[in-house]
Amino acid sequence: MIIAILKRKRARVSACFKCLLSMWLLLLCSHEMKAQLCTGSLGDPVVSLDFGSGTSDFGGALASGITTYTYVAKAFPSDGYYTIESSTANSGSVWWSTTDHTGGGYMMVVNAATSVQDYFYKKTVTGLCGGTTYEFAAWIVNLLRSQDNNPPNVTFSILSTDESTTYGSYTTGSIPLTSGGAVWKQIGFYFTTPAGVTDVEIKISNSSPGGAPANDLALDDITFRACGPTVTAYTSDGASAKELCKDDATVFTFNGTVSSGYTDPAYQWQLSTDGGTTWTDISGATSTTYVRQPTAAGTYLYRMTAASTTNIGSSACRVSSNVITIQVDDNPDPQASSNDPGCEGDTLALSATTFSGATYSWTGPNGFTSSEQNPVIYQVTDANNGDYIVTLTTAVGCTNKDTTSIDVNPAPDADAGEDQNMCEGASVTLEGSGGSTYLWSPSATLTAPTSATTNASPTDTTSYILTVSNGTCNAYDTVTVNVWKLPTANAGADQHIFEGEAAQLAGIAGGTDVSYAWTPVYNITDASILNPIVTPADNTTYTLTVSSNLGCGDATDDVYIRVYKTIIIPNAFSPNGDGINDTWKIAKLDTYPEAIVNVFNRYGQVVFHSQGYGTEWDGTYNGKPLPVGTYYYTIDLKIGFGTNPSGWVVILR
Repeated sequence: MIIAILKRKRARVSACFKCLLSMWLLLLCSHEMKAQLCTGSLGDPVVSLDFGSGTSDFGGALASGITTYTYVAKAFPSDGYYTIESSTANSGSVWWSTTDHTGGGYMMVVNAATSVQDYFYKKTVTGLCGGTTYEFAAWIVNLLRSQDNNPPNVTFSILSTDESTTYGSYTTGSIPLTSGGAVWKQIGFYFTTPAGVTDVEIKISNSSPGGAPANDLALDDITFRACGPTVTAYTSDGASAKELCKDDATVFTFNGTVSSGYTDPAYQWQLSTDGGTTWTDISGATSTTYVRQPTAAGTYLYRMTAASTTNIGSSACRVSSNVITIQVDDNPDPQASSNDPGCEGDTLALSATTFSGATYSWTGPNGFTSSEQNPVIYQVTDANNGDYIVTLTTAVGCTNKDTTSIDVNPAPDADAGEDQNMCEGASVTLEGSGGSTYLWSPSATLTAPTSATTNASPTDTTSYILTVSNGTCNAYDTVTVNVWKLPTANAGADQHIFEGEAAQLAGIAGGTDVSYAWTPVYNITDASILNPIVTPADNTTYTLTVSSNLGCGDATDDVYIRVYKTIIIPNAFSPNGDGINDTWKIAKLDTYPEAIVNVFNRYGQVVFHSQGYGTEWDGTYNGKPLPVGTYYYTIDLKIGFGTNPSGWVVILR
């Protein structure tokens, strides 16, 4: 039993050690994966393979012999198949959705075969230089979403063309899963070609099995570039970019440095005038110093390349420095222009071309100056006629001038007359002068809008614009017709109150400059305000009169105040025939002709009922006297507001 326990402990220790070892190897591989890329300077790509581009979702199959996998135009190929496509968005839930590495073309998508004894990409590369170090690199992405699947593990090999000799190889180890989406990683290594070897074969193979799914990846942008010492280029003051004007005669001296690595280094300065797409060797510029002479306007890119002396003549063997940019600006074209105002009184708008960071200086007739790019002169006259010159100076100091000219015509003198006033519903006469033709606007309320004289009947205060023409230029003037609104009166809604109560009137007066008053003037707090308090003793009609102080007439409206009388209900009477209190006399109930009166005995039986109170109750029921006692009453006044009275009354004998 003790031996069995010890074996289990050793097994657990061994498993733990293997776990730690696996984690250490994973970290080491991840570190090595990054460390394999060139740390010095690189040359231009000797070869660049990106699987092309197109407008359809899928590209065509690779040429025969490039892969052992079978092509299929399908978003999610089966094990042992590949496709050339622009996106894995339609591949389902097992793979991440991604586009190709640069987002503008196709990539090779591989669903690894169950066998690891295969390659999914092989290509012969020609035109290399013997005895030269190259960086081989490719962009790879792990497409798998789940960590339970076997991650991609790829071996890169650089072989002789007959595959008998390996010049270099590198195994990535497990390319880790990424969370949240696919992440492209550049993976590569550098190797040195033997002397005299110019052609090699790239071979990319699986190092772990696929299936279930596992080891699924996408491949893009395979490059070969010469790798060498660090090459640095700079101007004499340490800058890597200069901007100057085409008339600047400055001569620049470029310097280059190369770190250790070549036993017999050679140098070649290059020039690009198309943004770095193509580079041309500068004749005679083969030292670490290059003197640049002034040139015409344009963008000039310079760099220094280096290689061993035996290989400097081949661009495939060189490594390149950073780029020095010399931007030679042409003199700016201000393109002075204007809106060419035709007549006096118009606005002159000058304009010049926009240059970022530039300054502007305008001069012109009548002492005009401005530092704005697009200055404006309002209401020009003949004093503003002439040439306007703008001087544009860029941020670098490049300068140029341009001229624009104006010649304005005299304008007529428009006069629409003095402002006028009128009562609503009336009309006034407008009289214009100053030109040969006339046009009034708005025209809807005018009798003759194209005549110098016209009648206006606006319903509201209106400003009329008169356009006067002399046949060449127009002039404008405005006249306002103020419309005084007729008085209006609204005495408010009819009201009702109980006798002794007060009501507040709610009058509304309209019109321009009006006064108002209420009649009659008794039982009212102030007859000259719109909302006085009234306390009429009886039903009363109050009249609100609104008068125009401008002579535009009067308006009236009435409000009726219904005053309900206060009834007095006795709580006892004695119907004994002595002529005193023989009936239940309810004072002023006769002012409520719709009132309903009900009297009940203590058992809830109605002993008296009436609508209105034309006949007072005499204490009988069905013609027979009721016994002495307490009776209960309800009175519905039928007025729709207030509280209906109720209570008790005693019959005495």
